[in-house]
Amino acid sequence: MSSSPPVRSSSRVLRAASSGAVASRSHSLRLGMVSTYPPKLCGLATFAAALARELVAAGNRVDVVRVDDGDDPTWIPGTEVARLVNGSATSVRAAAAQLSRCDAVLIQHEYGIFGGADGDEVLDLMRAIDAPTIVVLHTVPLVPTDHQHDVLVEISRLANRVVVMTEAARDRLLDAYPVDPRIVVTIPHGATLPAASPGQHDTSLAGRSAQLLTWGLLGPGKGVEHVIDALGLLTDLPRRPHYTVAGVTHPKVFAARGDEYRHSLIRQGWATGVAGYVEFDDDYRDLAGLTKFVASTDIVVLPYDSVDQVTSGVLVDAVAAGRPVIATAFPHAVELLGSGAGIVVPHRDPVALADAIRSMVTQPTLLAEMTAEAQRLAPTMSWSHIAGLYAQLAQDLSANLESAAM
Repeated sequence: MSSSPPVRSSSRVLRAASSGAVASRSHSLRLGMVSTYPPKLCGLATFAAALARELVAAGNRVDVVRVDDGDDPTWIPGTEVARLVNGSATSVRAAAAQLSRCDAVLIQHEYGIFGGADGDEVLDLMRAIDAPTIVVLHTVPLVPTDHQHDVLVEISRLANRVVVMTEAARDRLLDAYPVDPRIVVTIPHGATLPAASPGQHDTSLAGRSAQLLTWGLLGPGKGVEHVIDALGLLTDLPRRPHYTVAGVTHPKVFAARGDEYRHSLIRQGWATGVAGYVEFDDDYRDLAGLTKFVASTDIVVLPYDSVDQVTSGVLVDAVAAGRPVIATAFPHAVELLGSGAGIVVPHRDPVALADAIRSMVTQPTLLAEMTAEAQRLAPTMSWSHIAGLYAQLAQDLSANLESAAM
């Protein structure tokens, strides 16, 4: 018989396939949340706020410790219980004291948000917290530096649980890092579902042009230039697709280069002869507005240059909105679209992108089938469902630790 896992471990894995009701909890939880947080514009902040909102809606308390990397907007008193200021040992002690009052602490991890080399100041925080910790890995480097490797290994040693959002991330973590598999839990990325049923969107393209959409913070690596080149290869279509690129330039990219990338795309559209079919939309939309906007398109295109992305919130949002997706072959896209909710194409390949777009817009049955599969997957991605999985994990962890202490 195999030995039982250490107290900090659990054999339970909450996978993306979980679609049944989450086990009921005996009492509400007080949970800590360590992350960047709105009004900061970044994916982690959006993720943490959405997860916290649903945890609170389910009757739990969430104490937010906002990571301040020095370029945060003004802190709003009352929004968080503390700030974790990079480079400040005093703030580490204050944050740890607040978090130690919680039943469990959720730490959102990216190397770039914490202070120190490769964000290693998060280790000081984890060592100072006197409460169970659940670390959510938003990045698992395929080829880490030696120090990145050591930081992630130490995070996993200190954490009671480590959450990844895809099986690709889980496999990479266990293959490349000496991490106890018994502490690794798979919980998918959450998404806000459209208020109306996604099935109410008319998938028929009869008599109209297909609406393509790429959205998110703009910057080099987004791959929009490849879609513009692909549109130039579709001049023979009787109704050429209309492509919307929505989103402002990433704040850090803007600080370094201004709107250089956006302007280069506009020039490329004119040079390629497709400027009339490409629209750049930098309007601000709140969460409800963005969800409705995504649900109203026909096809989402994610032409990212990265071959290393094991988690994409935009990809999840697209499928949760019931939209078929054309994406480059980054790991999360390969995994999530594998059941037929879209088409995966090689990176930096406008011809492959053009072929995928052509297939969807000229084959009504194919487009309808992919849309239907996205709509089938959508309910399992709701933030309420995902928050329930996190609450279940925290409850089980707390119960295990209480039993071990008896």
